[in-house]
Amino acid sequence: MSLKIHIDDSAPPYEQVRAQISEQARSGVLPVGYRLPTVRGLAESLGLAVNTVAKAYRALEGDGVIETRGRHGTYVAAAGSAAEREASAAAQAYAERARRLGLAEDDALAAVRDALRAAYGEHKA
Repeated sequence: MSLKIHIDDSAPPYEQVRAQISEQARSGVLPVGYRLPTVRGLAESLGLAVNTVAKAYRALEGDGVIETRGRHGTYVAAAGSAAEREASAAAQAYAERARRLGLAEDDALAAVRDALRAAYGEHKA
């Protein structure tokens, strides 16, 4: 995630953060399920006050762009149906688990293809 805050811009810093994250999420630069930095971490990296970033995150959550999962973090929200959101969350959890296990991306993807073939039948995946 790459954000740039322009102090001389007429838009306040929280609005610049909100607009840039929103645009990156909607364009796919930040994929569904992408874990955003903590409010404190992002504020520090951008040289902003914690409350400024918190205000941007609250606005993004109100817009449905991000979702906070309590102590688990803040993520780019899935657009679409509840089933799609649940599938996206499961896929994100799998990807994180596969990475922690040290699987190469190709191996993790092969495991998903095998599971889809088993669930949907040989010709679906």
